[in-house]
Amino acid sequence: MTVLAVSGLAKSFGGVHALREVSFSVMAGELLAMIGPNGAGKSTCFNVVNGQVRPDSGSVRLGAADVIGKLPRDMWRLGVGRTFQITATFASMTVRENVQIALLSYHRRLASWWPRAANLYRREADALLARVGMESQAGRPCSVLAYGDLKRVELAVALANDPRLLLMDEPTAGMAPPERIALMALTAEIVRERGIAALFTEHDMDVVFAHADRIIVLDRGRLIAEGTPAQVRANDQVRQVYLGSRH
Repeated sequence: MTVLAVSGLAKSFGGVHALREVSFSVMAGELLAMIGPNGAGKSTCFNVVNGQVRPDSGSVRLGAADVIGKLPRDMWRLGVGRTFQITATFASMTVRENVQIALLSYHRRLASWWPRAANLYRREADALLARVGMESQAGRPCSVLAYGDLKRVELAVALANDPRLLLMDEPTAGMAPPERIALMALTAEIVRERGIAALFTEHDMDVVFAHADRIIVLDRGRLIAEGTPAQVRANDQVRQVYLGSRH
């Protein structure tokens, strides 16, 4: 089942064409990697899909719904989770409280935050933390966590709205190689067991080729290749503009 369908996206900033007729889709239970050199248009594409930027033309469909014009908060309500290149957690709050805040938002109960919120959705928060391997640190403030653990907390937060689409912008940035492999292996497990469609950008090609089901490649705002990791690895144009001889 197609969860996300992007068709003919175009976006310019002044005279710079950030996206030029970009089209792709993501299926339920699929990990789709978006790669390309700096300035290729990856961030713009992500921001259009998530509602932060409105395209000049083209369409974005989440299931059967056209979501062009929806704001990020609307996309969250529609079942889109997102993680960021730089982790976005509340440092002074505990690990559990960070997830509870996301659950309160999803269930439209943020007004209940004080004074009863500590008891709201505690079981659900702990279940999400257990799934990402962070339940034992639920009571610790995020400010004392190692960076790799913060990434796991952020993943739990992104899962709080039971997403059908997960957007991950550089999910392993700043992590040591073993942590990168472990985080993406965990993400792949969750995506497949829950039938989530996942779109991610990543500069670590070892992570991309090890975990992506399919890969799309952008260069100067255009989609220049799409296929399985083996097909993309063998594409001469991709090797020339991005991968180089190592891959």
